[in-house]
Amino acid sequence: MLSAHTIATVKSTIPLLESAGVAITDHFYQRMFRLNPELKNIFNMANQANGRQQFALFNAIAAYAKNIDNLGALSEVVERVAHKHTSFFIQPEHYDIVGHHLIETLRELAPEDFTPDVEQAWNEAYGALAEVFINREGDLYRQTEKAQGGWLGARQFKVLNKTPESSLVTSFVLSPVDGKPVVGYKPGQYLGVKVQPAHCDYVEMRQYSLSDKPNGKTYRISVKREQGEVNGLVSNHLHESVEQGDVIDILPPAGDFFQQNQHLPTVLISAGVGLTPMMSMLEATIDSHPSTAIHFLHACENPQQHSFIKRVSELEKNTQQLATHTWYAHQAPQADNISSGLMSLSPLANKLPLRCGNFYICGPAGFMKFIKDQLIDLGVKEAQIHYEVFGPHSDL
Repeated sequence: MLSAHTIATVKSTIPLLESAGVAITDHFYQRMFRLNPELKNIFNMANQANGRQQFALFNAIAAYAKNIDNLGALSEVVERVAHKHTSFFIQPEHYDIVGHHLIETLRELAPEDFTPDVEQAWNEAYGALAEVFINREGDLYRQTEKAQGGWLGARQFKVLNKTPESSLVTSFVLSPVDGKPVVGYKPGQYLGVKVQPAHCDYVEMRQYSLSDKPNGKTYRISVKREQGEVNGLVSNHLHESVEQGDVIDILPPAGDFFQQNQHLPTVLISAGVGLTPMMSMLEATIDSHPSTAIHFLHACENPQQHSFIKRVSELEKNTQQLATHTWYAHQAPQADNISSGLMSLSPLANKLPLRCGNFYICGPAGFMKFIKDQLIDLGVKEAQIHYEVFGPHSDL
């Protein structure tokens, strides 16, 4: 337990952290990758290039300093990050490396303010936080390894099928090379994928949402082909170079975004490739709770980019409790359940379970904030709204 002096000392550095901003995390990552380049095999370098990881880490450091005397306020963050870390197979020794570079970064950027007293306080504070993560991640590793079909670390899977779902999204059905069962998952969770594209010096690891209901034998992920040499490095490798019969390394399912209370009315709201975890929730709910009322609301650019359109249409025809509505930015065909332009929920308000339902949102951060604001305006409580950010987390 941290002493009152340590807590007060760490809190006294909040103005320093806020004035430095992401310069702290920029310096930290540059320092760490220069001196420990092997960590490039773990960290998503695309998020380094676009600045999202630096911003997320700065927010995390600042939030920890502000809540160091009330870590309960960070429980959701700890859970989210711990799940993400298990999909990278983060180990306790990685925390020692990160902690060293964090302390040295503070020393190098603010030598006058980083007194021995401050250094000791931050060493103690970081150690306490690392222990929280190590313990929680250890629990998650053990739970997954001991579960039916579970494993620890990377496991080899063969691509059974590779199927285009739209002009941008392709699905990969994965089966374990050892032929043994695979651990179950909660609809909404993701897999860790570990590959080394051609001409890359380091292994690249990404997380992709599972897009079907659990079956104990295989997994399905659905991957959008991203644009650019950096952001699209792994997705383009999967689309262009990984074929049926190829073998890739997979980390076990993880993630703190998943469907809860399948018996309650459910509204699944997505944009673009954000519908992948929604497909898992949709398939699982219809399979196990066919009487649950479901609204499947989706937005995308045009019909060519609308993934799983045939499957969702088939489910709607055969499921009385399922209602769908789609918004196309362009080329919207005429139909009662299709609109053009941005997703607007107010015309559907009298059909939605605003008081008793669970609302799940996934898509670009701007889209999710746009939808969350609409839901709040319609009277939906924050506790009813759940969302997933692809990549480093950000609040809506």
